Amino acid sequence: MSSVGATLMWIAIGIVGLFILLWFFPITLWFQALISGVRINLIQLVLMRWRKVPPSTIVMAMVTGTKAGLTLDVNALEAHYLAKGNVTKVVNALISADKANIPLDFKMAAAIDLAGRDVFEAVQMSVNPKVINTPPVSAVAKDGIQLIAKARVTVRANIKQLVGGAGEETVLARVGEGIVSSIGSSSSHKSVLENPDHISKVVLEKGLDSGTAFEILSIDIADIDVGKNIGAVLQMDQANADKNIAQARAEERRAMAVALEQEMKAAAQEARAKVILAEAEIPLAMADAFRKGNLGIMDYYRMKNIQADTDMREQIAK
Repeated sequence: MSSVGATLMWIAIGIVGLFILLWFFPITLWFQALISGVRINLIQLVLMRWRKVPPSTIVMAMVTGTKAGLTLDVNALEAHYLAKGNVTKVVNALISADKANIPLDFKMAAAIDLAGRDVFEAVQMSVNPKVINTPPVSAVAKDGIQLIAKARVTVRANIKQLVGGAGEETVLARVGEGIVSSIGSSSSHKSVLENPDHISKVVLEKGLDSGTAFEILSIDIADIDVGKNIGAVLQMDQANADKNIAQARAEERRAMAVALEQEMKAAAQEARAKVILAEAEIPLAMADAFRKGNLGIMDYYRMKNIQADTDMREQIAK
């Protein structure tokens, strides 16, 4: 039993040692690359493990690229992986670009991938253009009628502008601005409804794809709806504002008139008070005139008769 146990132990040690050897020396990957026509050194595969680069990823990318007719550099693939790039997507993008006769080298593809863009999707978009639906864009024609337009923008990726180029949001914003400008310059909303393709031509001629990662192929107006009569609404708002201003001014004038009336009443009351004070001094002045001999009794009677006549005429006049 001891000899059998020792034999089993040595077999287990041998199996473990074989697995460790195969892990350090990926002979299977090296042989797979060899029969696929990829010349790669076994020591280089071992060094990849020490640099924490999975040899299977690099070898499969080399095999795929070589079978597709590409010439790839192992060191370049390994450097791209160490730079946190996606080696598989870069190689697939290079294969798709080569089959579609799109000029794309490994350096450019790696730069696009490291920039955060999906390089494989970009190549696919260059082959199969993408349709972007714009949100509803509201604009007002010169006759004051609001129009709500929706457009479909057909774009394809511009490989040369993917690094540093603006994205879909910029394209949509520029297209929306072009639609607003085109509708706003139209003399009537009816002309826009009759010729919606005029909007597409005007917007497309402005070169809205400059500085973006896309090339605009076409802009098609999908739908145009008639909205509110903005001109009439603005006129009504202006009329209401003018009415409120006129009412405020009339109220101001009324307040000023009331104040003036109060001032005049106060002045009249003051004048009547002065008259009453003056009339109160008349008997005193007459008594003084009697004492000094300046006023006789006949003069006093004549004055009273004149006052009586005056009162009678006033009563008749009333």
